[in-house]
Amino acid sequence: MALRRAGSTPPAARLLQANKAWHRVRTSMRRSAVDYFRGGGSDWVALGALLLTVPALTFATVVNPLWCAPETLALPVIAGGLLLRPASLLALYAAAAVALIVEAAALAELADGAGAVTPGTILVVAAVGLSGLLVAQFRSRVGVPWRRGGTMLFDLRERIRVQSKLPALPEGWHREMSLRPAGGQSFSGDFVVAARTGPDARTLEVVLTDVSGKGMDAGSRALLLSGAFGGLLGSLPPHEFLPAANGYLLRQDWDEGFATSVHLVLDLDTGDYELYSAGHVPALQRDAGAGTWEEKAADGPLLGVYDGAAFDAVKGSLRRGDVLMLFTDGLVETPERELDEGVDRLTGEADRYVAGGFEGAAWHLIEAVAKDVNDDRALLLICRD
Repeated sequence: MALRRAGSTPPAARLLQANKAWHRVRTSMRRSAVDYFRGGGSDWVALGALLLTVPALTFATVVNPLWCAPETLALPVIAGGLLLRPASLLALYAAAAVALIVEAAALAELADGAGAVTPGTILVVAAVGLSGLLVAQFRSRVGVPWRRGGTMLFDLRERIRVQSKLPALPEGWHREMSLRPAGGQSFSGDFVVAARTGPDARTLEVVLTDVSGKGMDAGSRALLLSGAFGGLLGSLPPHEFLPAANGYLLRQDWDEGFATSVHLVLDLDTGDYELYSAGHVPALQRDAGAGTWEEKAADGPLLGVYDGAAFDAVKGSLRRGDVLMLFTDGLVETPERELDEGVDRLTGEADRYVAGGFEGAAWHLIEAVAKDVNDDRALLLICRD
């Protein structure tokens, strides 16, 4: 049997080493790409590209200043404000300043002065550069680069929407929900969390909350509270939910730390329910037999006002054809309209959907009752067919 030469490596071992090396290269490239996308990677590629753009624009300006004016140097400066860190941005600004000096010297001999570098040109480029530097410094201080900032906001908006989705209900039940932020924004101070709880998930628990403030101002607090309330829902007995939510809100110690909330606990077999309220506007139930709407008002203070608050439930039952509406005050109350007037208008519009069913009614009711209201609006409908 021939002896293996000293120092020789079997083919299988060489192949294994090559695979490991290739895996390390791929991992490193993937991490670099992710870091760059999130803003943690180096910006030397962007800086290099922009530094090459500056002399190209300078050459085009010297050759034909009427078609490529000296003010075009503001373009890479704008791009730098979006792409670069403050330290790299200063290097780009230095290159742009040198380019302006070169252009001023090259175009000074023009007879008609067309396309020459004027004090106005310098002021325009300097103003754009100052704006870009302020944006870059703010972005660096917040820690959210432009490549990731928009994606993060989009992700937050989608998470709020997912958390606000109602679970599917068994046959014989129908649910509708619509949320409308103030001013057509994507973030709202109103949110919903819901879950099927209890044995065999035959109990529906829904919490509709209105955080103080509106739109973007209340959106961050609403996101935080929706995650906390979603964790509490189903983990505690129904009568302990609002006291626990009140304690959580008090611990945040926010300047605008209060919120209103309504908690529905519905038995999907019998239709019996309990309604807990924390300073929220009353719910409305339509009795299919009598054809009338009745307010369901439970007692309880605002969330986040004082510790040890008690929340008493009001009980009811949904029979065949009955409808229960939960909503926030932005839907029925405005500076120009009293609460009772808004409730009357809401019930009048809702009566139009009784004959044909409430499929898609939540969105249309907000359109009909509070389309142009500058406040967050939310409406939840639960119908028993």
